[in-house]
Amino acid sequence: MDFESQTHHHELDSVMGTTNRIPRLLSVKGFPEWKYRIEKYIKMKDFKVWRSIIKDSVRITTTVSGQLVDKNIENYTDEDFENVEEQEKALATFTMALSPDIAQGFREYTSAKALWEALSEVYEGNEDMKENHQDMLRQRFNMFNYVPGETLEAQLQRFTSLNTEMTVAGIFYTKSEINKKLLNSLPKSWDMNVAVIKKTKDLSRLSIAEVMAVIKSCDIDDKQREINHVN
Repeated sequence: MDFESQTHHHELDSVMGTTNRIPRLLSVKGFPEWKYRIEKYIKMKDFKVWRSIIKDSVRITTTVSGQLVDKNIENYTDEDFENVEEQEKALATFTMALSPDIAQGFREYTSAKALWEALSEVYEGNEDMKENHQDMLRQRFNMFNYVPGETLEAQLQRFTSLNTEMTVAGIFYTKSEINKKLLNSLPKSWDMNVAVIKKTKDLSRLSIAEVMAVIKSCDIDDKQREINHVN
C-alpha cells in the first residue's frame, strides 16, 4: 500500500471508526452517520457509558437538617464515585469524538446528555428541518437511476449509501419497494436479467444485500459468456 492509500485509509478510519478507534465528527454533513456510529461504538465498548449519556446526570447529594445538599467529596461512597466516573467517562468519550473545531463550540456543556442533545439540536435542526431532509431523501430515492458511463459497482454503492442515509433519517420502505427500485434503475441492457430476477426471486423477503449478490452473480455470468464467445 503506497503512502497516499495509507493516508486515505487512515482518514477513513478516523471518520468511520474501528473496534479500537472512536468515530469522529469532522463536519456538519457527516453528523447523521456519525450519530449512528458513535452510539454503536459506545454500546460496544461500555454500555454503562451509553446509559450515562441518555439519562440525566446523577447529583451526589446528602441530607443535612432535612435539606438536600451536595455531598462533600470526602464523604463519597464507592457507589458515588462509580456514578461520577461513568458520567465523566461519557462526557470524555463524546468530547474525544469531536474534531477540535466542533468541540470548541460545545465546551459549555458539562454533561454527556446535555452535549448529545445540543449536538442533535444544532446539526439535525428542528422538526421542520428534519421533515425537509426526509423529503429530499425520498425525492432522491424516487429519482434514483443509472448514470451513463457508471460502473455497476459504483451504482450499487451509490444506492447503498442512499439507503443508509434514509435509514438514519428514519425513512423506511418495504423490502419489495427497495429491491424493485434498484432493479428498475439498472441499465436497459439488464432488462432480461431483471425480468428473470423478478420472476424467480421473492423480492418481499430478500434483503438488499441478497439482491445485490444476485445482481453481481448475473454480472459475472454475463462477463463469462462474453469471454466464451470471444474464445
